[in-house]
Amino acid sequence: MLVRDAMSSVSVTIGPAHTLRQAARLMSARRVGAAIVQDGDSGGFGILTERDILDAIGLDRDPDLETADAHTTRDVVFAAPTWTLEEAAEAMTRGGFRHLVVLDDHGPVGIVSVRDIIRCWVPARLVA
Repeated sequence: MLVRDAMSSVSVTIGPAHTLRQAARLMSARRVGAAIVQDGDSGGFGILTERDILDAIGLDRDPDLETADAHTTRDVVFAAPTWTLEEAAEAMTRGGFRHLVVLDDHGPVGIVSVRDIIRCWVPARLVA
């Protein structure tokens, strides 16, 4: 099975000036654990995860003042839609993270998470 078969195409894309609270609200509303942070000036992409927001709040950062830019991971490992789920899982294990931004020739097309991969690997009869 390939990443494109498991990834969530329902993603959240935010700008670096979004506050952590704004990011958290959007992520919660769409029930996703990560947002793609797109820098309009540089055209680059990063990722902001629920863990990044949790870490900031744990450090007493104000979610209404802290911006996504200050907590975005920019050294992102991207997955191709044609990667196997094994390749994605290996990249996550090597890097110690739970989300991969899926990128094609035109830009981000979704995010694949550890949960997405597990859903594909666990037989449906065991999930129900």
